[in-house]
Amino acid sequence: MCAEARDGDEAIKLARTHAPDLAMLDVRMPQLDGLEVARRILAERSLPIVLVSAYGDAGVVEHAAKIGVFAYLVKPFRERDLVPAILTAQARHAELAELRIQTRTLREALEARKAIERAKGILMVKEGLTEAEAFDRLQRASQRSGRPLKVIADALEATLG
Repeated sequence: MCAEARDGDEAIKLARTHAPDLAMLDVRMPQLDGLEVARRILAERSLPIVLVSAYGDAGVVEHAAKIGVFAYLVKPFRERDLVPAILTAQARHAELAELRIQTRTLREALEARKAIERAKGILMVKEGLTEAEAFDRLQRASQRSGRPLKVIADALEATLG
């Protein structure tokens, strides 16, 4: 699906309704400029964006990068310039998506580890167990119930903590 917007407001609406794989925006657009359109689209969903402009002003390019634009082309450009910019934007977007997944996974693992450590501490104090014994008890409860260790740790903390 390919769609063309007459202005910045329409570009945002089209991005919402059509969920494109890529957006190409001009810096100078009626209603809202391309930088603001990019910012608003990216606030709602992750999307590779290529910004085009007749100007290569360093400040605009820097602002575009801060917003999260993946490629910037200065007009006039040729088709041979456009294809690599699109492919680069898509590749960088895919890398960012993978990094976000990895970050979320690591954050969840860290939170689980913290919950398990707190639960072990509670068992050590309340039950007089060693660290190894406390961990073993948590593991057995997890295996018996079929629930993740973090769920057991959170429940123990809520009950005894």
